Formats: sequence, C-alpha cells, structure tokens
Amino acid sequence: MSDVVTERDREYQKEEEAAAPGNDQAMGDRVNNRTLSPRSAAFVEFMSQGWDDNEPEAERLESAAYTPARLEALGKAFPGERLVIPAGQPKVRNNDCDYMFRPDSAFVYYTGLGQDYEAGAVLVLNPVDPESPEAAGGATHTPQLFVAPRANHYTQDFFKDAHYGEYWVGPRAGVKEMEAMTGIETADIAQLADAIGKDGVQVRVIADTDPQVTAMVETVRQAAGHGDPAANGAADDKFKEFASEQRMIKDDYEINEVRKAVAATKLGFDNILRRLPSVIGKPRSERMLEGAFNSVSREEGNEVGYDTIIASGAHAPILHWMRNTGTVEDGELLLIDAGVEVDSLYTADITRTFPTGGKFTGFQKKLYQAVLDAQKAGFEAAQPGRTYSDIHHACMRSLANSLHDWGILTVDIEEALSPEGQQLRRWHACGVAHHLGLDVHDCAQARYESYQGAEIKPGMIFTIEPGLYFREDDLLIPPEYRGIGIRIEDDVLMTEDGPEWISKAIPKEIDDVEAWMAAMAAEGAR
Repeated sequence: MSDVVTERDREYQKEEEAAAPGNDQAMGDRVNNRTLSPRSAAFVEFMSQGWDDNEPEAERLESAAYTPARLEALGKAFPGERLVIPAGQPKVRNNDCDYMFRPDSAFVYYTGLGQDYEAGAVLVLNPVDPESPEAAGGATHTPQLFVAPRANHYTQDFFKDAHYGEYWVGPRAGVKEMEAMTGIETADIAQLADAIGKDGVQVRVIADTDPQVTAMVETVRQAAGHGDPAANGAADDKFKEFASEQRMIKDDYEINEVRKAVAATKLGFDNILRRLPSVIGKPRSERMLEGAFNSVSREEGNEVGYDTIIASGAHAPILHWMRNTGTVEDGELLLIDAGVEVDSLYTADITRTFPTGGKFTGFQKKLYQAVLDAQKAGFEAAQPGRTYSDIHHACMRSLANSLHDWGILTVDIEEALSPEGQQLRRWHACGVAHHLGLDVHDCAQARYESYQGAEIKPGMIFTIEPGLYFREDDLLIPPEYRGIGIRIEDDVLMTEDGPEWISKAIPKEIDDVEAWMAAMAAEGAR
C-alpha cells in the first residue's frame, strides 16, 4: 500500500486540480496526499460507461424469522417513543486505513444482520398511532431500516467514494437488498433526519455507537422541547440496559449459531495442536500457534470473537496476555483462550490448558485436576433458579479446599471465602462465569440485579471458567508452583432439565487431552 510519487506526478495532480476547480476530494472524504486522484471530465465520462450489470443476489436471512419477536418485545418496553439503534461507523486503524467493520451488537440483534454489510446504517422503531388498526392489534412500533443506497456504476460515487463505491468495495447490499434480507422496510439514509424528527415524540438512542446519529437525535430533542441532558442520558441508559438484558435468553437461532461457533473453535484448537510439536523452542512460537487458530477463524467464520490468548509457561498466569510474543518451551503448561465468531457474529469462548510435551507431569496433573473439579462444582451449581453468584461461590470453595490442602492457603477456608477475607483471590482474582452470545462478555450493560443476582433461566448461554494463576514473582507460594497458570473454560446452555455442556466435544479430562494431543500431532501441521 505504497506509492512512489515523482515530481511529474505532483505536476500532473496540480494540472488536474486546476482543470476541475471546486471538485470534492475524490475517492473518499479524507484528505490524503498519498493517492493521485484523476478528476478530469474525460475520466469521469469514461468511467461512467461500458459496465455490465452486476446486481447482487439478496435472499431472506435465516435470522429474519426471529427478529420480529425481538422487536416486538423491545417496542412494548417503550410505548409511544421512537427508538434509534445505529450500526456504527468504521473505526480508524491508522491514517486512512480502517479496522474491519463490525456492527454494534444491539443493531445485529434487532436486524439479524451480521458480517460487515451495513456500516452507517440505522434501525428506527417508529411508534404507531394509538388509534390505528395496528395498535388495536397490539402493535406498538413499526421498524424501519435506513442504509446508504448502492454506489454502483450508474453513479459517480461508484469510483469516487472509497467507502461505499463498488469500484472500491465490490457489490454491496443497498436499500432493496437490505429489505429483502431482513424483511424490514428499508429507506435511503438521507431520509433519516426527517424520520427521527417527525411527530415531536420522545426519542431514545443507543448513544455511544455513532456520534453523528446521537448528535442528530439531540438536535431533534431540542426542537421538540425534550432538551434536558440529564433526563435524556438516563433515558438512553435505560434503553441500552434493556437491549442488553433482552439478549440474555437466546432463541433457537442464537443457540444454533453458538453451537456453530463452538464447532469451528474445536477445529481451531485441532489446528493449534497439529502445529504445536513443530514450534517448541522457536522464538515467538506463541504467535505461530495464534496464527494456526486465527486462520481457521477466517476460514470457518467471520473472525475471532476476541483477541486470542496463547500463554505458555510464566505468561499463563497473566489473565489478559495477548501479546503472544513468547517462546513455547517443552515441559511447560500452555494456556489457550480462543473463540471463533461465525458470520452471524455469535462467538464461542473456550479455554484449554495443555502440557507442551503431550503428557502432564504428576505435579501438573494435581493442579489441573483441581481446576477441573472446580469447574464441575460450578456446573453442578448452575441449575434453573440459581444465580451466577452461586456458580462463582461453588468454584471458589472447590479451589479454596485445594489451596488449603496444599498448604498455600494458610487461613481458615471460611475466612478465605468470606467478604472480609478473600485471600484465595490472590490466585483467582476474576469471576468464573459470564453470558455469551454476540459479545464474548454478552449483556454486559445489564443491571447487577439482572445479571449476577438474577435467576438462571432456560435459554441462557454462559461460560464456566475457573483457574489457578501462580505468578512467577509470587513469594508466598513454593517455587514449584511459580509461573504456572491453568484455566478450563466451557460454554453452557441452560435447559429446562438443567445445564448442557455445548462444548463437550472439546476434550478436557486429563487422559482425553493427552489422547487428543497425540492424535493431532500424528496428523502434523497443515
């Protein structure tokens, strides 16, 4: 992505600018002196002819069968108000290069759109007239999607607009295509301001997704006499909170998508274990294994659901180790926390800990089994009607017993578990369970009482992920423990009959892990 700019190039650019005064910055709005942009009338005429039709195919998405129920529940929570849910805009990586676009999770949930179809799109729920037949039938809102129309070869934006122009980005879904895909009435994004401002009703917005849309909503509020910043902020927070909490109970489509993500993640772990024997002792071999997983995430899905953690030896006790610059040495424990995000943008979240040489030592087995026992205790505590806190406390008690038996936890177990004590948290500072779905830490904007303190219900998907983290600089533990980190994390679906391990096909029992490693090593790197 580099250009060699000669003096003649600069003269050529000056000539073209002089020939076309007043033209907007071609091929995107950002001022960029790296690119020489042709602007002559002859070029524009030449680019506007001689193109074959390339209408993109647009079929109804599977998710479209599920979004009406989601939208209905959202509308009933805010009757008489207009609700605005932006997809968001691309985020700048550096200069004129953006990160791959990922829409806001609330937008994905209520439109059913995944991947990167709709940067800049906005979903609006318009309140129905209370005297209308729709209201008599129980409807509270009519959804409408606003998107940029296609910048195909019938427009000059085709070759001038680097954001939407199909010369640059390929055929994309526009107004007609988005409506066909989602089943939601769709209009040109240019109509958004008028649509938000009509009728003078109260408006709520997912405020931190797209600053331009939020500013548009604020202008509408001021004009309608709803300009109190504190009241509007509280209203928006409540809206975002509800949209987060609504995602806690997964429908059949969502459950199936998480199952797909878990299956793809298993393939990613397979690929790591095929590669592992060949990278032992090599500089930056953590990154080699990261590449082995991440390549599968792009082949099988949209992307990784979060930055992959490949933590060998003393890196494993570092909870958010994502540099992955270390060397994987023989005889260590290797902690891998990774998940594939499928095209619908639902993700898995799996952690496994492996002996780099293929076999656990006796000491490693002792520590690993303690973590596995803690996870099983959390699973037993995860029953309908129980809470996330119950899962957490069950895992913590199991770990506290092990630490006490080993002589590491020198205070009484009950003291270590009490709010006034918590000494065991030196070796497990984080929580052990979280919702999973469109976000790896899904529903995070929910209220505490709706999350940690709420009953676990059928349809919830969550992780259970206890661990033991013995830093290499921890002088309160015997030397043989230092520099060891172990976490075991699985994805769980709550059913009417109790919890189900969605990720049960990914081995975690000691003998099964060793057999899995041997089978993959025999296959070898691909």
